[in-house]
This record gives sequence, structure tokens and C-alpha cells, in this order.
Amino acid sequence: MQKASFTLPMPTCCANGAKMSQKLPVVTGDRLVRALRRAGFVVIRIRGSAHVLRHAVTDRMVSVHVHKGRPLKRGTLLAMLEDAGLTVEQLRALL
Repeated sequence: MQKASFTLPMPTCCANGAKMSQKLPVVTGDRLVRALRRAGFVVIRIRGSAHVLRHAVTDRMVSVHVHKGRPLKRGTLLAMLEDAGLTVEQLRALL
């Protein structure tokens, strides 16, 4: 008697539309703030470690926590990219 084998289908994309084959870069909060500024965001306030940025045209707002030398966690970075309206490819180009 043979065992039935099956494979689960692999998801083709993530929540923000990025393909799963793309590698998410390891980014610190400071590097993300610099990349967002290149994308047209402006720092409107800093309170403690929280940098709040707003895009000049789209009025999108992103809050980035900057801790020296500590990379942002994967889920946190993906949420910030979604708030900013950026894809992983766009982030890579801005870094």
C-alpha cells in the first residue's frame, strides 16, 4: 500500500504585494529615515526615539523608531513600508 503524498501550494505574494522570493534588507531605523527622506518624506517631529515623517505630496505619515545600531524587525519594517506606500524594490533602490 502506497502513502498518499501531496504538497501545499506556495503563496505567491506577501501582504504588501511583494513577491516572496525578494529578500527584505536588514535596515536600522536611521537608514530607513534616510531612505524615506530620499523618497520625498520630511521629518516633522522627533520625540525620544520616534521620528515621524510625512510625505510632501501624498500626506502619508510614517513613524520610525531609531535605536543606534539595532535593525528593525521584519514585521515592523513591512508595516512601515506599507504605511509609506513603498515596495521592497523601491526601498532597495533608496538605500
